[in-house]
Amino acid sequence: MRFSILGLASTALAARPFLNEPDTGLDDIAGSTANGTLPPLDSMVGLPDFDWAARRKLNASSYTYYRNGAAGEWSYRNNLEVFQRFRLRPRVMVDILKIEESLPTTILGHQFSAPFFIAPCARAGYAHEDGELNFVKGAGEEDILYMPSLFSSKSFDDIYAARVSGNSTSGNSSTQALFQQVYLTDDMNETRELFQKIEKAGSKAIILTVDSAADGNRHRAARFGVGSADSSYSLLTWDMYHQLSNMTSLPIIPKGIQTVDDARLAVKNGAKAIYLSNHGGRQLDTTPSSLEVALEIYEEDPEIFKQVEVFADGGVRYGADVLKLLALGVKAVGVGRPFMYSNAYGVDGVKKVIKMLKHEVAIDAANLGVADLKEIGPQYVNWKSVNAWFS
Repeated sequence: MRFSILGLASTALAARPFLNEPDTGLDDIAGSTANGTLPPLDSMVGLPDFDWAARRKLNASSYTYYRNGAAGEWSYRNNLEVFQRFRLRPRVMVDILKIEESLPTTILGHQFSAPFFIAPCARAGYAHEDGELNFVKGAGEEDILYMPSLFSSKSFDDIYAARVSGNSTSGNSSTQALFQQVYLTDDMNETRELFQKIEKAGSKAIILTVDSAADGNRHRAARFGVGSADSSYSLLTWDMYHQLSNMTSLPIIPKGIQTVDDARLAVKNGAKAIYLSNHGGRQLDTTPSSLEVALEIYEEDPEIFKQVEVFADGGVRYGADVLKLLALGVKAVGVGRPFMYSNAYGVDGVKKVIKMLKHEVAIDAANLGVADLKEIGPQYVNWKSVNAWFS
C-alpha cells in the first residue's frame, strides 16, 4: 500500500501546475499594465508581486537572467515550495507586544535592524540604470546587510563610495557594513590583489561562492543568451581555503554549503560562518533547498548552529519563510530575486521590499506566539513533512 501511495503522490506532484507567483488578486487589480511599464508601487503588497511586475517591465533576456534556474528547474521550484511542506505550530495567549523590538540582530558582530539581508546577485543593471547603488542605498537607509556581487553592473569603487554613514534605525554612526561576494580567479596573485582591494575598501567579510565549480546547466538562460556570470571550471579545496584565509584579515565565509558533511568540514577548517545555498537553483538541478540543508544539520549535528553563524538563502518570499529558517538556528536569511525584481522601481522598490519583509516577520512571529525573535526555536514548526513522499 505504501508504494501505491507514493506512486499516486508522485503522479499528483508531476501533474500539479507550478505557480511562479500565487494568485492573490494582483492580476485583477493591475492586469491591464502594458508590457514595458510598471504598475504603481503601492499596488505591490507582497514580495512575489515584484516578480509579476518585473516580467512586464523588463525585456525578455533581462528578466530571464534573474528568473532562470538549472536544467528542468526542479531545484528552483523546490526552493519556492519547500517552505509550504512544513506546518507552523502557533502558540496563543502570549505577550507579543514587543516583537518588533526583537528584530535587530548582529551578523558577525555588526548590528542590523533585521535578521535578513540582500543576497549577492549579479547584473543589477539589467533592471535599473543605477544598478547596485540602489541596493547600497536601500540597505543603508533601512539598516540591513547587503552583499554585493563580484559581477556587479556598477564598479567596485562606485558601490563602496555609495555607502551610507549612520543608520537611521540603530543609531550606528559608522559607515555602512557590506560583505563582498567573490569567485576565485585563476591566478592566486590576482586573488590576493582582489582581497587586498576588498579589505582596503572597508568590506567587513568575504563571501566565497563554493557551489559554482563549473558552468550552470541553464536551459532557460541559454535560449536568451544570458548564461552564468562565472562559466569556467574552478579549483577550490579546503587546503586552498587556508591559503586564501592567509591573504586577508577578513573572515571568509563559504557560500553554497549543501550537506551536513560540508558544514562540519567548514567548522573544522576554521570558518567563522557558513552560508547554506544552492545558488538559487541555478547551478545543479535537484540539489536541496537551504531549508532542507538546515534541517539535515539540525537533525544530525545541531551543535554546528552554536559553533558558527549560519546564513541561508533560496526561495524566501514571506515572513513565515524567514521564521522557519530562524527556528532551526539560522542566524540571518538572504533574499535575492525579489530584490532584483524590485530594483525595476529603483531604490524605492528596494526599500519597500525591506519594509514589507520586516513587517511580515514581525506580524507572523506575533501570530505564531513568539514573544522575542531571539527565542524562536524548532518547537514552533512541525518538521515532519506533510507530504506522503517525504514521510
